Amino acid sequence: MEHISGKYFVPHGTRWPILGSIGLFVMMLGASLWLNQVSLGTIVLAAGAIVLTVMLFGWFGTVIGESERGVYNQQVDSSFRWGMAWFIFSEVMFFAVFFGALFYTRQLVVPWLAGEGNNFFTHLMIWDQFENAWPSAGPSAEPGSFETMGAWGIPALNTAILLTSGVTLTVAHHMLLAGRRTALIVWLAATFILGAIFMILQAEEYVHAYTELNLRLDTGIYGSTFFMLTGFHGLHVTLGTLMLIVVWLRVLRGHFTAERHFAFEAVAWYWHFVDVVWLGLFIFVYWL
Repeated sequence: MEHISGKYFVPHGTRWPILGSIGLFVMMLGASLWLNQVSLGTIVLAAGAIVLTVMLFGWFGTVIGESERGVYNQQVDSSFRWGMAWFIFSEVMFFAVFFGALFYTRQLVVPWLAGEGNNFFTHLMIWDQFENAWPSAGPSAEPGSFETMGAWGIPALNTAILLTSGVTLTVAHHMLLAGRRTALIVWLAATFILGAIFMILQAEEYVHAYTELNLRLDTGIYGSTFFMLTGFHGLHVTLGTLMLIVVWLRVLRGHFTAERHFAFEAVAWYWHFVDVVWLGLFIFVYWL
């Protein structure tokens, strides 16, 4: 395929989308079987993950190859940017749902159950011993049955790590624009190393929560919102770190120029989004 400047780009046929759909379906089936304690569930889930991994490597490899051959024109670059922008917007809405659930619980549900705001009869009929206090683990939790996760230990350290990684990534971007490839490699490596350190510390935090604080996913509404928000954010940090490693490997192979480096910019957008979400988590989940 040859690049023709000024012409509308029409993608060629590809098997990768249907293969990805098959992989996602098999993963969903395996997860359903696993949750229902069917013995083959883990095997089916792993098979779907393998198919999805093959699709990701194959499809991204195809796109990278076409980009390096100069197949894409400015119109394609613009479509990629819009696609990434809408993807990040969907991620914003994803986290907005969980932040909204946390706000609704803390500011509305808990006071209502405590009888505040003309809900005294609701308080008597549903839960006459409930008090307006956060965190709440529900009616089955006895006082002192679990401890909350403090803000000024690992969470504060992880905040500093993510903010620092945003700085190193920005420096790496400036090195790319300046054509300083060695500095680019170093600063980009520092970014994904910081991301890996964040994930290790969060895993340690989870072990501490389960073994010492008795704080689990099933510890009422506090436990569920805590692990849903921090867990999904950790998943995004993992994905972002893998993306940074792929970009770093491409830099080692001489990819990207100061004029054309959208893949680098897309990953940078995503990583800065992850940073901002963590700031919200640190303030509203750990601190307040």
